[in-house]
Amino acid sequence: MNKADTILEVKGLTVAFGDNCVVDNISYTLQRGRTLGIVGESGSGKSVSSLALMGLLPKQASVTGVAKLGDTDLLTLGEEGFRTIRGRRISMIFQEPMTSLNPVQRCGEQVLEMMNAASGKRNAEERRERVIELFKEVLLPRPDKIFNSYPHELSGGQKQRVMIAMALANSPDILIADEPTTALDVTVQKIILDLLRQLQHKHGTSIIFITHDLGVIAQVADDIMVMYRGKVVEQGTADTILHNPQEPYTKGLLACRPPLDSRPRRLPTVEEFLSNEELRMKNEELADAPNGSPLSTPHSPLITVRDLSVTYTLKRSLFGRPLQTLKGVDGVSFDIREGETLGLVGESGCGKSTLGRALLRLIDSSSGTVSYRGKPLNTLSPKEMQALRPRLQVIFQDPYSSLNPRITIGEAIAEPLRVHGRRGAESGKRKTGNGKWRDNVLELMQQVGLKPEWYDRYPHELSGGQRQRVCIARALILQPELVICDESVSALDVSVQAQVLNLLNDLKERHHYTYLFITHDLSVVHYMADRIMVMQRGRIVESGTPDDIFLHPQTDYTRTLIDAIPRI
Repeated sequence: MNKADTILEVKGLTVAFGDNCVVDNISYTLQRGRTLGIVGESGSGKSVSSLALMGLLPKQASVTGVAKLGDTDLLTLGEEGFRTIRGRRISMIFQEPMTSLNPVQRCGEQVLEMMNAASGKRNAEERRERVIELFKEVLLPRPDKIFNSYPHELSGGQKQRVMIAMALANSPDILIADEPTTALDVTVQKIILDLLRQLQHKHGTSIIFITHDLGVIAQVADDIMVMYRGKVVEQGTADTILHNPQEPYTKGLLACRPPLDSRPRRLPTVEEFLSNEELRMKNEELADAPNGSPLSTPHSPLITVRDLSVTYTLKRSLFGRPLQTLKGVDGVSFDIREGETLGLVGESGCGKSTLGRALLRLIDSSSGTVSYRGKPLNTLSPKEMQALRPRLQVIFQDPYSSLNPRITIGEAIAEPLRVHGRRGAESGKRKTGNGKWRDNVLELMQQVGLKPEWYDRYPHELSGGQRQRVCIARALILQPELVICDESVSALDVSVQAQVLNLLNDLKERHHYTYLFITHDLSVVHYMADRIMVMQRGRIVESGTPDDIFLHPQTDYTRTLIDAIPRI
């Protein structure tokens, strides 16, 4: 590559916190108008290496090496020097727009704030018009209204577009996009990726795109750098890395994504590649998994749903009369058969999670019925419902916020035993540490891949994948019949996701669980489900086997969801 085309040259970048080296002597170049994809699992050093370029690491971080942006070495700048660089020559889009945007400041004002430091001779009205232009450029609807809107009034995709507008406000040379689509639906993700490409072509911006998903990287990157435990394990052009990877770690990241053209019995994991385990599986092991086809024999319905609706009141009169309502679930009917995995897929806001919670009576339905083994749940008293809850459990999306940070994971897993008065589940702290319930917890921890010595650890001491295993164990400790998995793998790296999906299938086969698997990721639901329901605006618009849905979609909405799946 021509040296003159290099806009950023990083040599020997090392970041350490005390004795812990989190970025270890990495080097790369970024070319003008090109996108460098940095890929790796959580904890690989991707984000830390880019935060070092922005001068956003805490003071206790030790940063060495060289990062040349033109004639400026970014790693030698103090805070004053970075103020002349940030937002002007190098800008950043963060992963979670809701926590990155100020919740008490209007969106337009936040972009203006970014622009004011470099506004030059522009007056206030010119700057406002420039923000409106930026909002139009990032395809925000009704830009004048969004200028005066607060972040909570926008959807996830709209908030992310506000972040992109903010990052582009001063036309920077380099844009760092740190996992900008991880929390978004596949359709919104595709829009954001297309938008970044369009803006890059229009402005000639160089982009560093950070993600753990090689499928996403394949859509945007010209060059790829793969990181593992702070080191660069492989780098080259996107075509070379994606189609001819040399390192086991890169091969593992590619292989652990659920395929769309087959349903293997198990997903390979990164750990298997790194430990050189034999991955040339036997032909029968590569055959379609049992969970990938319709149930061969009729099963009686475990859950029967008829004309279920959930209505939210958005606005009331002075006397409490509803003036404006929204139907989160609109007259849906279906059965969940015993022993199957029923996939429920759709965009955020379509009513998936609302439906799952209404099935468990965690929220009230406005009409319709939900029956468990023929028994209507709507007519049960709270006491009767409490007695039934051990059979109906849920695994939530965010394992960190659904665990109590003040109790150990052993206590968290045992908590349902105490709540439901199971024998041996005495209340209070470990007065009977050798009780039968403790043995049950330890046995289940081993089944879900948690080490027994972690019993007394707290949630913050575990990784995201390990915390999700704790939530799975907590849901299964009561041996339920139905488990609702509500976006239970959407926040995980693809490698950890493969481990959790394998675990859920293993447990289903061993204990004959029934799953309602809620997700916006069609590749995951294609791998997991016996049947799939597609939900849009509170209604079921299509249902069928995975092959029916993917090969012969009946609605434009389903086709849009399938077309938006990132492919390599």
